[in-house]
Amino acid sequence: MIKDFQTYINEGLFDRNQSEFSIRKTDKGIEQIYIPKTKDELYKYIELDIKQAKKDGTYPDVNLNNIDVSELGDDELEGLFSDDIYVYINPDISNWDIKYIPRKFFDNNEQIKEFTIHDGITSIGESAFSGCKGLTSVTIPNSVTSIENRAFWGCSSLTSAEIPNGVTSIEDFTFADCDVLTSITIPNSVTSIEGGAFSGCSGLTSVTIQNGVISIGISAFFGCSSLTSVAIPDSVTDIRKWAFRECSKLTSVTISSSVTSIGDFAFYDCNDLTFVTIPKHCHIESNSFQENCKIIRK
Repeated sequence: MIKDFQTYINEGLFDRNQSEFSIRKTDKGIEQIYIPKTKDELYKYIELDIKQAKKDGTYPDVNLNNIDVSELGDDELEGLFSDDIYVYINPDISNWDIKYIPRKFFDNNEQIKEFTIHDGITSIGESAFSGCKGLTSVTIPNSVTSIENRAFWGCSSLTSAEIPNGVTSIEDFTFADCDVLTSITIPNSVTSIEGGAFSGCSGLTSVTIQNGVISIGISAFFGCSSLTSVAIPDSVTDIRKWAFRECSKLTSVTISSSVTSIGDFAFYDCNDLTFVTIPKHCHIESNSFQENCKIIRK
């Protein structure tokens, strides 16, 4: 969006000692880029863009690509689109030169429907998209190696998300309560699925855990009530308590010979699971499985 330079002078930005514009040549031609020094300055500028979008009839989709946030630190970017009126806009920031999605960046944003994280982003911060109930799909590039706690927690409309090969851990509650997410593949770069990572994903019907995961954490798949089968790969040694509890449609579990321990209630309340084969050396708690499940040692 190329704005009329005179507009900003009339709005009094320079009277408020705002940072200067930079004139840059882009593939769209000559554009004016605004460089805020503080979060307050940035918000004032965004509000002008919101006002213009309402005039143009493009609200709540607001193009913010004429902003350079390189002067802002982590504190200023944290929770940027989760405050006040900013949860009601769908911001286009595809040209922002940032290397990470900050903590709570879009937390509870009501307008984001689809989001493409641009290549070059290396991490998605804690609760970055949590509570974005309208988010239906997210594209995560291969440059991302870290997805932090609760990043997509409560994204109740999220139907698809592909975890790139390079991510090393699915952190606590990363995709918890994404209840229409139907399938997920854990790439072989991941070594741990942490506590509650997919808990409450009641629409999840397919989980592929590739060889690489060592530990499946507490309540990792708790309440995935549409999951019918799961294969534990050879790399896994530890299935922790409540890992698959209340997976009520689970009928088939393949547990590899590398598994050495299965924790309390790991497969409890899996009423349709009638038998499972477990390696002889594997320690299981007495209540790891439902009473009607026959344990075969092999």
